Order: sequence, then structure tokens, then C-alpha cells
Amino acid sequence: MTPLPQIMVAPNGARLTKADHPALPVTIPEIVACARACHEAGADGLHAHVRDADQRHVLDAGLYRELLAELDLQLPGFYAQITTEAVGQYSPEEQRALVAEVQPRAVSVALREITEGQDRVVTARFFHDCHEAGIGLQHILYDVADIDHLARLIAAGDVPGDDLKALIVLGRYSAGQRSSHADLDAPAGALLRQVPGVDWAVCAFGAEETACLMAARALGGKARIGFENNRLNADGRVAASNAERVAELVAAAA
Repeated sequence: MTPLPQIMVAPNGARLTKADHPALPVTIPEIVACARACHEAGADGLHAHVRDADQRHVLDAGLYRELLAELDLQLPGFYAQITTEAVGQYSPEEQRALVAEVQPRAVSVALREITEGQDRVVTARFFHDCHEAGIGLQHILYDVADIDHLARLIAAGDVPGDDLKALIVLGRYSAGQRSSHADLDAPAGALLRQVPGVDWAVCAFGAEETACLMAARALGGKARIGFENNRLNADGRVAASNAERVAELVAAAA
């Protein structure tokens, strides 16, 4: 399966609207244009949420198929990942149904959401179906407890042990949704110790996003950057666009 991009842009997320930033992409043409600009700035992948006409996050198979088709036309070969994020409104059954209907090349799935209250056989079948279909499933992990959970599922055979992909999320549940590069030590250590060989990346909420992502790269991880998690540059200024956030990371890495 295709490895994770070195720099994946997450341009919109589930909760923000244009009231939060006028350059936040919400329509499919806007998301595609943003992907093109971020690719030119140095990103090699996209993590995308689709929205309805009122800018609300939706797990809509038709919209995702439309987005992926348009990306294939305009950016052939560009890594495009959809999401099953629940945002407190979608059940694990609805998340699994989205993946089954779209059959994307890549999807992110929050481990705690997809397994909560679910029969072990059902979740194991979902993970193995994705693996057998060649879907690059990235496990979203919010803390060390999630990493421990993933390691147990791998040991039990519920999650296939090869071609593992993960994302460590920093700052989602911290005060003010702020993160620091020091926050990476515990989860990165746990992940690398318990899931050797995992293809992993980090995203980070707050103004220290770039520093957190550089710390991840120093440990062999990859980066997910963009307005979903942070709209500030390292100097505290509001970024004009997602591409500007990507450019800052590319410059720091250089």
C-alpha cells in the first residue's frame, strides 16, 4: 500500500467555517484549489472533510466520490485521504458504511470512535476488510491509552499487523487546545515501542504546530498541517492560507 505523505495538509476539519477564516475551503472546487496550492507549496497529500450547503461536516459518500474524482483529474497521483470523523453525530455503523460505499484509497479513522460500544468481531471485520481492499487506513490516536488499545488489537489479530498507519494528535483535549513539542515524548515513545514499523505522523493544535511537527520529523515521523488544527504561523500572525502553513513547514525543514 502507499505510504503516508511526508506533508499532508488538513485544510478544513469538521468544525470551522468561513466565519473562522475566509480562506477555509468548504466547497469541492475550493478544496481542490486549496489542494493544488498546497501541493505547489510542498504538500504531497490531503486530508479532507466534505461539507453540505450550510458548511456542516457530513459523511456523504456522493460528495466524497465527487471530490476524489475531481482531485484525480486535476492532481493525478496526489494522495487524498477521506475521514470518518464522528463529531458526536455519526455512529460507528455509519462510519463503516461510508468506507464500504466510497472504497477510498485512504481513510483516517479514530480508533476510540470506531470501536466504542462495538462487537469485537464487527470491528475486526472492518479493519480486515479495509486491509484486504487495499484501503490505507490511518488510525487516529489521541493519547497513550489509544496507543495501548491499538497494540492490544494488533496482538489479538483484530487489526492486521502489517502496513500500519497512525496519526498522533497533540492538544485536542488540552486547555485552550494548545500543544507543545514536549507533548510528543510520551505518545511517540509508546507508539514506537508498542507498534514497531508503524508509518506515523503528527498533527498539533495551536501556535506551536510547526515546532511539534519538526519534533516529529526528527523522530522519523511525518506531518499533517493546516487550518483544521491551527491557523497561526510560528510568529503568531494569522496565516493567509493553508498553503502558507505548508510553506512555513517546508522552509523549517529545509
